Amino acid sequence: MTEAEKTNLLGKTREEMEAFFLSLGEKKYRAHQMLKWIYIHQVDDFELMTDVGKALREKLRQVAEIRPPEILHEGISRDGTRKWVFKVDGGGAVETVFIPDGRRGTLCVSSQVGCSVDCSFCSTGKQGFQRDLSSAEIIGQVWLASRSFGPRTNLGQHPITNVVMMGMGEPLLNFVNVVRAMKLMKEDLAYGISKKRITLSTSGVVPMIDKLSDELDVSLAISLHAPNDELRNQLVPLNRKYPLADLLAACKRYSEKIPHKHKSITMEYVMLKGINDKPEHARQLVKLMRNLPVKVNLIPFNPFPHAGYERSERNDILAFHKHLNDNGLLTTIRTTRGDDIDAACGQLVGDVVDRTRRSERWRKEVFLRDSDDNDRTAAEV
Repeated sequence: MTEAEKTNLLGKTREEMEAFFLSLGEKKYRAHQMLKWIYIHQVDDFELMTDVGKALREKLRQVAEIRPPEILHEGISRDGTRKWVFKVDGGGAVETVFIPDGRRGTLCVSSQVGCSVDCSFCSTGKQGFQRDLSSAEIIGQVWLASRSFGPRTNLGQHPITNVVMMGMGEPLLNFVNVVRAMKLMKEDLAYGISKKRITLSTSGVVPMIDKLSDELDVSLAISLHAPNDELRNQLVPLNRKYPLADLLAACKRYSEKIPHKHKSITMEYVMLKGINDKPEHARQLVKLMRNLPVKVNLIPFNPFPHAGYERSERNDILAFHKHLNDNGLLTTIRTTRGDDIDAACGQLVGDVVDRTRRSERWRKEVFLRDSDDNDRTAAEV
């Protein structure tokens, strides 16, 4: 059997792993062993699986593999944000970002190579859509990022505490593979992340929001960015197919259906200078969100070449934030992280060449700045 014909065990859910081992004439518990070895012990070599018999290890080497994406590049921001560029089958590349924040560590995961939604303010959409990622390529981003922090000796204190499907691509347009990967994020034999700490962000694929509530209970975020259909049609072209009334109705159904207490849906709103940051937009947004269990996250726009937009002035963002909060709409302002390595929201494109050049320039700056202090961390960067 060639390497291409081997079954990649990375990305298989518990049920799929059990079916695989049953097909080999093995017991179901072998699947549980395999999940622990792959995700808890972070092992990709069957020979290191000490509680698996020699004969089975040999059989697995012949028919299976544990193959994540290939790391093309890793960058570290001044603020501690880390970004990886991963090569996937077919020659494409995707980006994954880890954002440390005290005891919380959030991993932003991609679901597609490129994106077909083409929001006008997002650099990912400008590269077009290439293909969906497999479940192995999605969970493989989590696996490689987790492995980079070393052995999981204390599961309760692992650096990755939250996962957000907010990277490259529209997750709900790659529904099956995204759901399989998120099941592994929640799986006790894998990462065991709480459903409250796994968030899927969508630009508003209404039918799949309803389907998601049938399949999985995770936190939901909506890329809203405009308080009326006319403006949202320009910023988020998908709105022409699924306008705000339909989208918000789907959000309400989702919130009513999920069983846990934290039912509020996050509305993401990128702040674009002179476009969607005016007082009338704030008033419209308050009215639009009335009677919905939501919170709003204002996102200062992160520029990229030829974007055609500018970030809103800080005073305008603060005024917008105050109006929403004063009118009973829980609102936060997202702190921009990792923009010096193009890891901030809206900047992901999977372009390793330009990213590497920019990162190398920054590394030299950090070394020169900190070398006099004999800062070991800066030297290692």
